[in-house]
Amino acid sequence: MNATDRTPADLLRSALAADPGRPLVTFYDDATGERVELSVATFANWVAKTANLLQGDLGAEPGTRLALLLPAHWQSAVWLLACASVGVVAEVGGDPAAADVVVSGPDTLEAAAACTGERVALALRPLGGRFPQPPAGFADYAVEVPGQGDRFAPFQPVDADAPGLVVGGEELSYAQVVARAGEDAAERGLGEGSRVLSGLGYDTWEGLSAGLFAALASGGSVVLCRNLDRLPEAGLAQRVESERVTHTG
Repeated sequence: MNATDRTPADLLRSALAADPGRPLVTFYDDATGERVELSVATFANWVAKTANLLQGDLGAEPGTRLALLLPAHWQSAVWLLACASVGVVAEVGGDPAAADVVVSGPDTLEAAAACTGERVALALRPLGGRFPQPPAGFADYAVEVPGQGDRFAPFQPVDADAPGLVVGGEELSYAQVVARAGEDAAERGLGEGSRVLSGLGYDTWEGLSAGLFAALASGGSVVLCRNLDRLPEAGLAQRVESERVTHTG
């Protein structure tokens, strides 16, 4: 993290400048056997495409409220950074009826339909696959995002002191997110090369920090595990060794 980094998007730009080829997010789903590893450069490319979708096709701008109805997943991490790139307020588990945009996984489509604004659905299938049958009333993320631009520039500057994230009922500015992430990283002893394994959900600050922000702020990386309770103890020990995990969330 550089002294000038005041938003999560700044943190990602610094990581990209420092070492674009290193791993940033390694994702496991122990219900499906999926494993995906994204380098800083690949993750940043997904973020740029998603930010372009947000700003261009969905008409989002600084202050737009987005209800993020997604579990801890690599695509959820992409959306969080895309929101920070545009200036959108990401409300994790937020009320779709009160949001301008809703982003939903396959299990929350009924609740997400309460949003009267733009609706995006993610199938959360391996390799970012699309829905076999697109859900009515929703844009399929996997269909819409590939054609978006690989570079992103916001139409308006993002105010680091503006609201950026709502989680667990608490609203944080982008600057507060970065500051807390840095504090958490220091408290955990994270630094360049740290590998943090987290099986926590994204519905609390602790889960977001362990599963994304603290590692991003410290020059580390994340091994993000969904359905980790399905992995036997011996399998977890093997993963810690094979992924060179240095810290657990």
